[in-house]
Amino acid sequence: MRIVEIDEADIEPVVAFWERCGLIRPWNDPRADIALARLTASSTVLVGWDDAAIVATAMAGSDGHRGWIYYVGVDPDARRAGLGGEIMEAAETWLREHGVPKVQVMVRGDNAEVRGFYRRLGYEAQEVTVLGKRF
Repeated sequence: MRIVEIDEADIEPVVAFWERCGLIRPWNDPRADIALARLTASSTVLVGWDDAAIVATAMAGSDGHRGWIYYVGVDPDARRAGLGGEIMEAAETWLREHGVPKVQVMVRGDNAEVRGFYRRLGYEAQEVTVLGKRF
């Protein structure tokens, strides 16, 4: 897999990929999320390619204190082949290269399979409560 940062021509194919992977929620605008990630040097969207097909993605960014990784997706037809680990390693490397000392991911409470994936990568549950407010 060849992993590169997203460019303008990749936006619509990435959104379609996220839809295929079930990553989009009605309350999130994926195009706005991509635009925000591309706005500053503190975040990016990484795209994993196999020939001309997108097979993995990850959005990585820093809030100034810690790194966050979102939109981790692997082509449903290519799962269990190590691509998720590869795209996560690329996102972690990107964050380390940008001086980020810690990384976190958020996983929906009912997504046990994905929690297991992150545990296998060395992630541990944190004793925190995440609160949110929509504007």
